[in-house]
Amino acid sequence: MSLNATPRSNRVHIALFGKRNAGKSSLINAITKQEIAVVSAVKGTTTDPVYKAMELLPLGPVVFIDTAGLDDEGELGELRKRKTLEVLEKTDLALLVVDASEGISDFEVSMAAYLRTKKIPAIGVLNKTDLISSVEPMLSEAAARLELKVLPVSASAGKGMNELRKAMGEAVPDDEDKFKIVGDLIGPGDFVVLVTPIDKAAPKGRLILPQQQTIRDILESDAIAVVTKEFELKETLERLGTKPKLVITDSQAFLKVAADTPKDVPLTSFSILFARHKGDLVELVKGAKAVESLQDGDKVLIAEACTHHQQSDDIGRVKIPRWIRQVTGKEIVFEFANGYSFPENIQDYSLIVHCGSCMLNRRSMLHRIAQAVEAGVPIVNYGVLIAYVQGIFPRAIEMFPLARMLWDEE
Repeated sequence: MSLNATPRSNRVHIALFGKRNAGKSSLINAITKQEIAVVSAVKGTTTDPVYKAMELLPLGPVVFIDTAGLDDEGELGELRKRKTLEVLEKTDLALLVVDASEGISDFEVSMAAYLRTKKIPAIGVLNKTDLISSVEPMLSEAAARLELKVLPVSASAGKGMNELRKAMGEAVPDDEDKFKIVGDLIGPGDFVVLVTPIDKAAPKGRLILPQQQTIRDILESDAIAVVTKEFELKETLERLGTKPKLVITDSQAFLKVAADTPKDVPLTSFSILFARHKGDLVELVKGAKAVESLQDGDKVLIAEACTHHQQSDDIGRVKIPRWIRQVTGKEIVFEFANGYSFPENIQDYSLIVHCGSCMLNRRSMLHRIAQAVEAGVPIVNYGVLIAYVQGIFPRAIEMFPLARMLWDEE
C-alpha cells in the first residue's frame, strides 16, 4: 500500500446487492467512470465479493464491494450468498440494485427488510430503465415494496449517475468525529509524545498503521507529535521543556513507559485508543476483568484480522498466552484464528482476545464484539489486555470516565 493511500479500514464501505445480472458490476463502472468491475451477460459472473478502493466525490475515499447475486443457486450458490451476507457486517452504505426489466422480486424485498434490521443506510437503484417503456409506475412500486428511496438509472447508458452520487453523499452520516483517534482528547498546540518501539515485527522503512493514523489525527488537530523510542522517552520528556498533554505507547512497552512517564502526565496506548475508535471500550474492559475467572482447561481464542509474518516471540501466539498463564496461574488452552470471520463455535470459548483491528472498519469490529456478547463470551483486545496483565490498567484508562467507572465498580 502506498504511504499516501487512505487505509481501507478508514474508507466508507459501499456494497452493492441484488439478483444475478441486475447490473451491479456495470453500475460500479458507471458510478466511478472506470472499468473496474468485470461485466458479462452471463449470470453469476461475480462469485466472491470483490473490493475496489478509490476516491469518489462527494464522499472522498471509499471501497466499493461487488457481491454475488442474491438468487444464486445450488450448493456453491448458497456459499456465495453466505459470503454476500457477511459483507453486510462491514457495509456503511448499501445499494440495492433492481433490474427494471424483470421487476421487483421477493429477493430484493427480503434484502431491504434485512438492511433495516441491521440499521444500514441504503438506497434502492432501479437499473436498466432504458429497457422499459414507463419508469414512474415501476419506480413507485419499488419505493413502496422496498421502503427505500429509489433512484432510476441506466448503467449502460450512464444515465442518473450524478443524482445517485449526490444521494450516496447524503445517505452516509456526516460524522466529523468518525475518524477521531485522539483528536477529541487534545487541543491546538498541545504536545503529544508517541512511543514507537522499532523491533523485528516493525515494517521496514515505515511505522505501523495505528501509529501513522494517530500521528495524522494529532496533526489534523493542530497539535504537535513528538515520536521517540521507549529507551529515549525519559530524555525526550526532560528535553521537551514543557509537560506533554498525553503520552501514547505501543502496548508492549507499557511497563517501561509507565515507569518513565511522570504520574501527572496522562498515559495510554495505541491499542486502547483503537479499542475506543474502532469498537466498544467499555465492553473490552469487561473482557479484561474476565481474565480473573479463567479456570484450568478453559479455551481462549486469539483472533487477528490480518495475517503477518510470525516472530519467535510473536505477540499473539507467544506473549499473550504466556502473560495470561502467568497472571491466572491456570492451564489455559489457546486456539488461534486469522481473517475477517470468527470461527462458528465461539460459544465454546471462555474469552476472546482480539488484535487492535487496524485492518477492520468500525462496523466490522462492532459486529465482532456483538457476536461475542450474543454468545455470552467476554472479549478484550491486545492493548487492553496487556495494560491489565501488567498492572497499569487504571492509569491507562484514566481519561475515559465511563470505562474507568466500570473498572472501579467491578
